[in-house]
Amino acid sequence: MMIYCTQTLLLLLSHVVLSGRALTVPTIPDSFFYHDFLNGNGNKEIHFSGVKLHVDSAQPSVFAVRGGNATMPCRFWHEPELSSPREVRVKWSWLPVAGGEEIDVLVVIGSRSRSFGEFRGRVQLRQDFPGDAALVMTKLQLNDTGHYRCEVVDRLEDESSSVNLELRGVVFPYQHPHGQYHLSFLGAKQVCEEQDSTMATFTQLFQAWKEGLNWCNAGWLADGTVQYPITRPRMPCGGHGLAPGVRSYGKRHPHLHRYDVFCFSSSLQGKVFYLQPSDKMTLTEAQQACQEYGAEIAKVGQLYAAWKFAGLDHCDAGWLADGSVRYAITRPRRNCGPSEPGVRSFGFPPPQHKHGVYCYESDDE
Repeated sequence: MMIYCTQTLLLLLSHVVLSGRALTVPTIPDSFFYHDFLNGNGNKEIHFSGVKLHVDSAQPSVFAVRGGNATMPCRFWHEPELSSPREVRVKWSWLPVAGGEEIDVLVVIGSRSRSFGEFRGRVQLRQDFPGDAALVMTKLQLNDTGHYRCEVVDRLEDESSSVNLELRGVVFPYQHPHGQYHLSFLGAKQVCEEQDSTMATFTQLFQAWKEGLNWCNAGWLADGTVQYPITRPRMPCGGHGLAPGVRSYGKRHPHLHRYDVFCFSSSLQGKVFYLQPSDKMTLTEAQQACQEYGAEIAKVGQLYAAWKFAGLDHCDAGWLADGSVRYAITRPRRNCGPSEPGVRSFGFPPPQHKHGVYCYESDDE
């Protein structure tokens, strides 16, 4: 029986090779062929059934805001259709925009599922119809941005499809209190996090440039490059001869080189408001005043998010948590700075100077 089976297999393989049909994986995106080994006629002969597995995402990118929900589409199906469904393994993984190794997000096998790390309790498989493997994420965080891969494993074979998650928000340049170009890459990452934001990606900076961000100082991005956006070419920002665009210094040494940073913030789960009880306050008095109102002194990222998403418009300068003094304008007018909307900065005055304060009140409180 074993000799007969072996001879049959060799004869079949020889016929395939001689006919020019090599047993290779076809170069068709998001699909593979696998070969079913069946007990066809009781003689243990091997039959090949060309069943093709397809894995597909309906769209390349999904856009959302912090605190909201997002659904990354993914579906799979077989051709020809299987006579009865069988259990497959669905795995979602995440590649951060800064690069590195893929991180497990969710694994589902039948009715069993497991989520991982920071995604635990925030992700699930939708499964609205047969073959639906869409990833549903809730309570989105700033660092959820990145490349998500949906992998379907059927027996010994697997195929995958990918979706990018982008958060809508606002990019803002940030300098160290001591002035221009004082931040290493790690220092830049830290100051963005301290201001309720994250380091901007190139995609986010490019979108901000298209929306009019014009800033001559070079800053770190999440991928370790240093760039800056120019909408109005001028000296010394590349000169008048260069077209508008995002200028790049390329990759820089994360420890030796020093620059500013471009941070990214998204919508708030709370509100920012201006406070000036009776007299203007020192920085310490401003911090205490916010606490007395059941709030905390606002961070720079929160002020930008309130300006971008809530239309914050107040011409009075106020203290922020980093010791800077700023104000947000959505309707430019006389005595309120330049003619375009934006967040104006007075830098980092001595803490004993007196100003109003911007406070942040979370919806969770």
